[in-house]
Amino acid sequence: QVQLVESGGGLVQAGGSLRLSCTGSGLPFSSYAMAWFRQSPGKGREFVAAINWRSSTYYPDSVKGRFTISRDNAKNTVYLQMNSLKPEDTATYFCAADVAGARPMGATVMPSSYNYWGQGTQVTVSS
Repeated sequence: QVQLVESGGGLVQAGGSLRLSCTGSGLPFSSYAMAWFRQSPGKGREFVAAINWRSSTYYPDSVKGRFTISRDNAKNTVYLQMNSLKPEDTATYFCAADVAGARPMGATVMPSSYNYWGQGTQVTVSS
């Protein structure tokens, strides 16, 4: 049984930082691509960052230079370091795992490419 468990969310002031963690179990973690998405009320799930099995990383322009995704395969954990947070970063953040390991960028940003999801962790950035 595959499980992804996120942690590290919370309330932070604009300009602050948070580090999210996602620990996986029941899957060959090192061979999976991992990603973070976020979702605000009334909006669709938005791609935030991805790291493939070779540790190549991908970011949309909205977070590039502020967010960093990394993985520790020995701990079955993927991280999202978020700096210079803005109120518009407020959302529920989800981690996701893709059995494919690596995909073209167009597929990497699609929620439908991912096989497993965590339950989400709330990030709130106050102005």
